[in-house]
Amino acid sequence: MKKITYFLSVMFLFTAFAPTAMAKDSKKNQPELSAEEQLRLEEINTRVDEIKAMDFADMSKAERKEVREELKEMKKEAKELGGGVYLSVGAIIIILLILILVT
Repeated sequence: MKKITYFLSVMFLFTAFAPTAMAKDSKKNQPELSAEEQLRLEEINTRVDEIKAMDFADMSKAERKEVREELKEMKKEAKELGGGVYLSVGAIIIILLILILVT
């Protein structure tokens, strides 16, 4: 029974970390950000800080909707520029289950 448990735990670990390992390799192949892209990311960060400082209680519904749409667009653009490696919720759950089963 222990052999099956260890085998399954190793298989789950390989399954959980395989996408992360592939993502790290693709990140290395991605070129560094140019000066213009760095500047644009700084502008996005500055604008997000300005929006966080706003008082939404004084705004109308249409204005809040415009700000929300602007944030969505900036988030999409920043994600395209910055990239990143993320660990999914499913992978975290599998890791926790394996740790519980092994101990």
